[in-house]
Amino acid sequence: MNKIWILMVFLLTLGGKGMAQERLISGKITESTNGTPLAGVAVQVQQTKATTNSDQNGEYQIKASEGDVLVFTYLGYKAVNKTVKKQQRIDVRMQPEAMLLDEVAVRSPHKMEVMAAGVTLSRSRVAMPRQPISESYKGFDENGFISPLKEALSTFAADVDGASYSNVRRMINAGEMPPKDAVRVEEMINYFQYNLAPPTNGDPVKIYTELATSPWNKAHQLMRIALKAKDIPKANLPASNLVFLIDVSGSMFGHNRLPLVKSSLKLLVDQLRDEDRVAIVTYAGSAGVKLESTKGSQKMKIKEAIDELEAGGSTAGGAGIKKAYQIAKQNFIKGGNNRIILASDGDFNVGASSDEAMEDLISKERESGVHLTVLGYGMGNLKDSKMELLANKGHGNYAYIDNISEARKAMVTEFGGTLFTVAKDVKIQVEFNPAYVQAYRLVGYENRLLEAEDFNNDAKLGGDMGVGHTVTAIYEIVPVGVKSGVVGTVDPLKYQQNDKVPVGAKNGELATVKFRYKDPESDKSKLQQTVVGNQAKSIDVASEDFRFATAVAEFGMLIRNSEYKQDANFDRLVARAKRAKGTDDEGYRAEFIRMAENASSLVKTDSFDKENSK
Repeated sequence: MNKIWILMVFLLTLGGKGMAQERLISGKITESTNGTPLAGVAVQVQQTKATTNSDQNGEYQIKASEGDVLVFTYLGYKAVNKTVKKQQRIDVRMQPEAMLLDEVAVRSPHKMEVMAAGVTLSRSRVAMPRQPISESYKGFDENGFISPLKEALSTFAADVDGASYSNVRRMINAGEMPPKDAVRVEEMINYFQYNLAPPTNGDPVKIYTELATSPWNKAHQLMRIALKAKDIPKANLPASNLVFLIDVSGSMFGHNRLPLVKSSLKLLVDQLRDEDRVAIVTYAGSAGVKLESTKGSQKMKIKEAIDELEAGGSTAGGAGIKKAYQIAKQNFIKGGNNRIILASDGDFNVGASSDEAMEDLISKERESGVHLTVLGYGMGNLKDSKMELLANKGHGNYAYIDNISEARKAMVTEFGGTLFTVAKDVKIQVEFNPAYVQAYRLVGYENRLLEAEDFNNDAKLGGDMGVGHTVTAIYEIVPVGVKSGVVGTVDPLKYQQNDKVPVGAKNGELATVKFRYKDPESDKSKLQQTVVGNQAKSIDVASEDFRFATAVAEFGMLIRNSEYKQDANFDRLVARAKRAKGTDDEGYRAEFIRMAENASSLVKTDSFDKENSK
């Protein structure tokens, strides 16, 4: 009898455990020393292996049962285990791990104490060691002020990339200010979408302009140029022939690299339609075809191929690119969207690998009509300079993916803009009227400048714009008659005529803005233009979007420590961004405001540390 009773109790206990119901557990993951939200933390249920990642606010949600163990892991931090009890919310504070000097090369602007190789680094305030010296960024000199009497025309290629913004965000969230060459102000501005009406007359792009006083120098003016690409419903988008080109080399090992690549691409697979096709090419020591071109309706087959990928080996990036273009051309869809999606940290070290070799390779292949989207992953070994170059030369775009929320932005929220080109080789040229403009400066776009004659030369590359994309450019203008210390002067010429140079007519026209673009299937550009009047409004009454864009530009100049920042100020730009946040359904503008506040704190602490270290 006792044995029967014991057996019944045992079975009831098993049944009670088996009937444990899953429920949604949520929480916030923060850095233990300063409370900074941690994005991209891997959260796994130990028993079921269900996995998710924290978003840009450090928030997560996952289904688990009472008694399950949640495991929280993040590179550079100690893993945390939490047992689910009766609560529905589990917040986690993660502690930075001590890193060994022979394990990681650290370059940080913060105070550090290093004893010897193989011993623990002591950090005064760093959330985790970031930005080893192996990360590479293309150096550039900022655009300066130019007299329209010397150069009346300013010409550049449009740029919709936002990689610099998410990369900078990654560093600031880690408690470290970015190196100045990682900050490309135009990519900071163009990370955001702006509330502009798309063209309605059949054109693929519409132009907008606006003129207001500068918030960082009240005597100066800012001119905004914005382009808006047409919107196309997803059902009407052309069929896609996609090739996922995935770096599976050893440098992609780590939760924020290949595992994040897999999650990102599976998000994209969910967006595919039956008429779309996907092939998968991988490369490590050599390149190979993981999956032949497969219909978008076979989502499970595509996802299974992605799940089987593992990292290891060297990096034959050039061979991978050649193989991807070969597969894309074999399955080319005339009139369709033919595109390679490269996911890598850019660390090519086998075969053709230099920036020049990559440029030559892409320049040859882009004539095939296959476009290139570049997705950068990882930290500590990111070759940003190479990734940006590939996208610029490959009729494509470049995004940096640091967490699953950023992947969702690129793959779901901005699906059409990321993958479907509506206008290629977009170029902008501005002629300034010296009757009103003493000097002008293009804020950003240093890597996209063109010669004046390139504007009319259809053989010269511009930038590509995707479905619904916006491009924003800002010029800082010194009006005639304003005494400004940022505008240089030269002595009178000795061997030239010293007669007064004639100036433009006072006709109320500050500038003429022209832009060229090509239809995706055409090699001949079309021209549009508009005139900007010389009446500037106060920045306080400018459009919401203009005010927000100026806050982002000001932020970029401050974290670059630009010589043209003048009276730029963190507190004022944050206040302006808050007033101009507008409708922010995805929370990107709110996230920027928090990042600017964090950067302000970092700068103030840096100044304090430097002052006290003297």
